[in-house]
Amino acid sequence: MDACLPWLNIEGFQPHALHAPDRTWAETNCYVDLWIEVLHALGLPAEAALGFAARQDFEGDQFSFTKFPLEDLETLFGLRVQELAIYEPVEQHALLQMLRGRMCLIEVDPFWLPDTGIAAYRTTHGKTTIAPNRIDLAGKRMEYFHNAGYFVLEGEDFDGVFPASTPYGAPFRPYVEFTTLEPLRLPAEELRARAATLFASHWAKRPARNPIRAFQMEAPARAEALAGRGEQAFHDFAFHNLRLLGANFDLLGAGLTWLSDGADPRIAACETIAATAKGAQFQLARAVARRRFEGFAQALDPAAEAWERLFAAEPIQHAA
Repeated sequence: MDACLPWLNIEGFQPHALHAPDRTWAETNCYVDLWIEVLHALGLPAEAALGFAARQDFEGDQFSFTKFPLEDLETLFGLRVQELAIYEPVEQHALLQMLRGRMCLIEVDPFWLPDTGIAAYRTTHGKTTIAPNRIDLAGKRMEYFHNAGYFVLEGEDFDGVFPASTPYGAPFRPYVEFTTLEPLRLPAEELRARAATLFASHWAKRPARNPIRAFQMEAPARAEALAGRGEQAFHDFAFHNLRLLGANFDLLGAGLTWLSDGADPRIAACETIAATAKGAQFQLARAVARRRFEGFAQALDPAAEAWERLFAAEPIQHAA
């Protein structure tokens, strides 16, 4: 069995503190969460790269599905990430890249991922991103990063994730990236200075208008449209709006905490947005169940006001 990070094992894996169960949002989205754990496994502070969260907008049908900008990962950590063109079975490409000291990030169907539990495993088809760390082709076994953890699958699930070499066939070639795994380990002061520059750059590119106010204008009609459509429609809407919003600003607050050693007053505004979005999920559930939607948008007022305070503040300060 080959491995990208041979020191990792299922039994000893400890998730990053950003994924601790006592956080307001223990998970964000599959791509961001995966990168947090890969950086953590490499001994790198993911918080240094969270400035991108300042740029989240409301896109009309959802809040931005934010990602670590690849250029930020290279600036801070020296990790070079690029797309990998697929023309052979994807697992063969992943194994070859392992031999070259690289880890692949692969879009797969969560239907075959045991770690998704009742949310998707053997029930729901879709797409998500994983990063294999160990692949045993003969034994049909793989250890992989996904969401906020490190997991294993085997047998029929292995064939489902990598269908090109099975009777199922592959309907399309998945999107795949690879990352180098020899990080640049900067002195703490230089890393903080580079991170502060990136935070300031993203801060300057924040939305011109308050995205939470924009969502509030759409929210009653969109919530009403969920009535009678079933549980999956509710969860899809809540994920692409309330979770993406709340978890994004939970991460921004964590980044500001790391950058300022907890001294930045804007951390509190991020926490308010995160907590308000969390509570709004329950408001939405009640609104849909009772078919009374007039109060749902107003439940987000504290978050909208916190967004205004957050971006009216002085430029980011970082600890010396």
